[in-house]
Amino acid sequence: MNKEQIKQNKFLKRKTRVKFQIGSNLEIPRLSVYRSNKYIYAQIIDDQKGHTLVSVDSRKINKKNIVKAEEAKEAGKLLVEEALKKDIRIVRFDRGGRKYHGRIKSFADGVREGGLEF
Repeated sequence: MNKEQIKQNKFLKRKTRVKFQIGSNLEIPRLSVYRSNKYIYAQIIDDQKGHTLVSVDSRKINKKNIVKAEEAKEAGKLLVEEALKKDIRIVRFDRGGRKYHGRIKSFADGVREGGLEF
């Protein structure tokens, strides 16, 4: 195995582990987070109906000279504002196999500061 295959294998193991930890409690909506090289995207999903309840991405934040981690934190706070309008207070956090550090952690901190529990 080369380094890229090892890295992909670790990612898939982590993704499976996270999916198992989230569980199958479909009554609580799932907060799914995706991180690209430039932006961070998040959505709250009702898995029973298969509908997206709230979505947000860091492209909506028009701040220049801001660190990506701070941009992710602001996106988390923006998501909480939209979620509270729809009376969503508790979610299951799905980081999709990404490590819990950097922008994913900053996003989660912004969500917690805003008032959502997971």
